[in-house]
Amino acid sequence: MGQLIKLQDYISRYEQDIYRYPIQFVRLKQQQWEKVKAAYLAGELEKHYGGTGYSEEDDELYISEKTGILSKMKNMFARNDRKDEQVEEQAGTAPENVNVFSLHIPARPESLDELKQTFLNQLLRFQMKWGSSTLYEKSFIDQGFILDEKLRFFLQRFPDTCLVLYKPIFLLKNAPVEAECILITPTEVWCLSFLEGEEDAAFEGSNERFWMKRHHIHPDKKVLNPMLSIKRMEQIVSGILSLYEVTLPVKKAILSRNGYIDYPLSPFDVQLLDKRHFPDWFKRMRSSQTPLKHQQLKAAQALLEYCQTTSSRRQEWNQETQETRHDESTT
Repeated sequence: MGQLIKLQDYISRYEQDIYRYPIQFVRLKQQQWEKVKAAYLAGELEKHYGGTGYSEEDDELYISEKTGILSKMKNMFARNDRKDEQVEEQAGTAPENVNVFSLHIPARPESLDELKQTFLNQLLRFQMKWGSSTLYEKSFIDQGFILDEKLRFFLQRFPDTCLVLYKPIFLLKNAPVEAECILITPTEVWCLSFLEGEEDAAFEGSNERFWMKRHHIHPDKKVLNPMLSIKRMEQIVSGILSLYEVTLPVKKAILSRNGYIDYPLSPFDVQLLDKRHFPDWFKRMRSSQTPLKHQQLKAAQALLEYCQTTSSRRQEWNQETQETRHDESTT
């Protein structure tokens, strides 16, 4: 599944260390899948994964870097044993047997394929939490993103090596600019724009500000020319990557998975991936087995540097800071 490294203006752990977290996420996901599959084959799925289900607190049980940092904090502040235990409890340090993704399988799947789909659906919510929080801070996600079909499409149907920025907000000369979707693969960067409507809708392209959408049942309707946003997106991405001397090619594509695009005079550097051409492109993207590359991670880091972030400090760390100041003032 693709890795969500930036969602709108929410904070991202990938901003802190892009060279660590992509590899760590893949490892955690693979480890957890092997545990789920082994439990299924042993007939013990309900025993291990039939618990109370999902809660936000479950997601925060596991943040892998906490153990080491907490240990340093204990030495730094010279806490007594009782305080140490309280800090670990509040920060959510997880014992080894804690279910990392807090999965809940509601019923025994009839096949491994069904189990895998259930696993991916459960993992999606964790992934969004994973991609919008750090040890010290978190953002409050609009729950609409959980049901966002396009976001789910990128996160569940692309390889682990695809890094996704979904509706990121770039800060350029102190002016926020929202993009649509940027997909960073090991070999290229894709700027993607969706142009979709009813099944088999046809979009007539032109150089005008609006295109025409036609359908055999619904009335004709004007839609904003997607070339405008995708060209702006490509200019932003190419400009940032050139500043950091990233050599990955930047490509542009308009996606219409359930319809058709008719634009004979379309720019040569924009791919129109409609119902006729999308399946081949999608198959090629999914079949890629190229591992994560240095230039890919460098590109991700460069783009994240220019993204706007809105977040709040975790409550447990605010409380910890207050206690630390109080202890220092009484010594």
